[in-house]
Amino acid sequence: MRKRWGYGAPISQFLEEDPDSIFGALARWSGFADEPSQKAAWLEQISILKGLLHPYAVSVGALFFEYDIPRLGRRADTILVLEHVLFVIEFKVGANTFSSDAIDQVWDYALDLKNFHDASHHIPIVPVLVATKASGVLPCITAGPHEDDVVMPITCGALGLADAIQMGLEHFPRKSIDPVVWQDGHYHPTPTIVEAARALYAGHSVKEISRNDAGAENLSVTSNRLSHLIAEVRERREKAIFFVTGVPGAGKTLVGLDIANRHNDEDDSLYSVYLSGNGPLVSVLHEALARDQVVRARTMKKTLRIGQARSAVKQFIQNVHHFRDDCLASAEAPIEHIALFDEAQRAWDLHQTTSFMSRKKGVEGFDQSEPAFLVSCLDRHRDWAVVVCLVGSGQEINTGEAGISEWLTAIRKRFDDWSVYLSPRLREIEYNAEDELHALENNPRVRWDEALHLAASMRSFRSERVSEFVNCLLALEIGAAREALSEILPNFPIRLTRSLSAAKAWLRQRARGSERYGIVVSSQAQRLKPHAIDVRVKVDPVRWFLENKSDVRSSYYLEDVATEFQIQGLELDWTCVVWDGDLRHNAGQWDYFGFKGNRWEHVRKDIRQRYLLNAYRVLLTRARQGMVIVVPEGSDEDPSRAPSFYDPAYRLLSEVGVPAL
Repeated sequence: MRKRWGYGAPISQFLEEDPDSIFGALARWSGFADEPSQKAAWLEQISILKGLLHPYAVSVGALFFEYDIPRLGRRADTILVLEHVLFVIEFKVGANTFSSDAIDQVWDYALDLKNFHDASHHIPIVPVLVATKASGVLPCITAGPHEDDVVMPITCGALGLADAIQMGLEHFPRKSIDPVVWQDGHYHPTPTIVEAARALYAGHSVKEISRNDAGAENLSVTSNRLSHLIAEVRERREKAIFFVTGVPGAGKTLVGLDIANRHNDEDDSLYSVYLSGNGPLVSVLHEALARDQVVRARTMKKTLRIGQARSAVKQFIQNVHHFRDDCLASAEAPIEHIALFDEAQRAWDLHQTTSFMSRKKGVEGFDQSEPAFLVSCLDRHRDWAVVVCLVGSGQEINTGEAGISEWLTAIRKRFDDWSVYLSPRLREIEYNAEDELHALENNPRVRWDEALHLAASMRSFRSERVSEFVNCLLALEIGAAREALSEILPNFPIRLTRSLSAAKAWLRQRARGSERYGIVVSSQAQRLKPHAIDVRVKVDPVRWFLENKSDVRSSYYLEDVATEFQIQGLELDWTCVVWDGDLRHNAGQWDYFGFKGNRWEHVRKDIRQRYLLNAYRVLLTRARQGMVIVVPEGSDEDPSRAPSFYDPAYRLLSEVGVPAL
């Protein structure tokens, strides 16, 4: 197991060791530029800790400097395991104040260990922020509402750190922690897609930044299997298409990013590109990676302009429509031999593609669906080529999205010399591919591979059954939904309310550190304007997902809302889902509505009904840690918000067991 810290030792050894020797170990391991300011900061931390830990020289404990947190792409200054408490200590050397960002930072480290480090799950954790020049600050310890033995961060100056440590020891019952057992613990994170992309791009492996317990081990299995099969295709000089499936939040995007990141050098014979038609996802990832690269360069005392970083990132992650346009402009084979299409089920059908080509590109008589054209681009290679389709079920939410059957049709009718590797889960009804799979039944080039399915959700790390609950709820399988919810609630809080203000207060109370929260609604939720929610106001997804708590454009402000179009493929820690009259429960079934002019109209077409139901599926599966659902009361004075539009949905959610706030 790779060592995750720059320096670590029992307390007794640390107290005896020469400070320069400790500094030398940190400098050799860290990879940071050997700057005088960094050396001074480390030596001051060492001096402070040596001074206050002498009373604990014979205690059970150990100290770890520069402790790596791969999910966050950061390193905690100091981890102190002392007797029966784990202290996460972040030093701001020379500072005399405590910024909210710094408080969130040390809190994030503590929560990361609590949630993802198996040896830290059941032990008390005390985050401490030390502004070394702060004076007159009396440290105090405060427990939050979560009851998971992570207290709110203690703030103190260098002189108050000893008191902070003593408070932490006195606050919790005594049950000694074995430092050796703790340091040998396994780290099984479930990062957000933004965190995962940052970590991969910075050089971490999928194994380092993802769970590898029995329930979710196939993320690495799938990624490695895919890499192995692609290498075989290249060796045999074949052309092949792969279909990777997974439950919502299972890590399909992460698999695609991993393959693309392994081979992002143009001189690599396996040069790959990650493609997505999800504009908000691509924009958010572009900006997140570019900003992260600039920060990393600054840490290494190098200069990298944000424009340069953005240009480099765009070679790694591309909008599928830009890739398509490049292939339209040239008949040459693309430089990449491997194209990974995320959310492949959302590619356009023939009608939508033909219409777009005529209206936007001036190309008349275009006779290929988007899947057929995209495969044809890779088919231009004379030697070998690979297309990887990352497929979600029940995720089509927009006009003209063809589903996975369009890809299979293209292969069967136009590219019958391509090999086809299928996840067996494509046989399930929600993929709507039964007819095409049947047509491919006797094709000798078709291979089924169980490793191409991701079975465990990585998004809701507190409960893997959230997507099951949502699917049962939307299928109106009340008993199954109630049973799934009963297992979810102890670890993944879901609450129901009629009050948006109460929901906002609940979000702010539950979120800790930089855990992100926000309001999500259906794009058809036209009658939430009395609650200051107007879906016609377009949110900037980059600002909404990436800016901090001080920015009014961020999700934290709970002013702008995201719809299924902005949030699909992304996630929040905590969500507020506001239900409108577009999806109503009536006599044991769903009724579907769209708002036109000044009134609601029934949605009759099956395809539009499916889009609307899928929109709520997306909204209800975006949270990683918990959600609150708001079903407004409506108004007897407003015919467009009659209580009868909302009350049955509220009763349904109550019936399946969602607790009232």
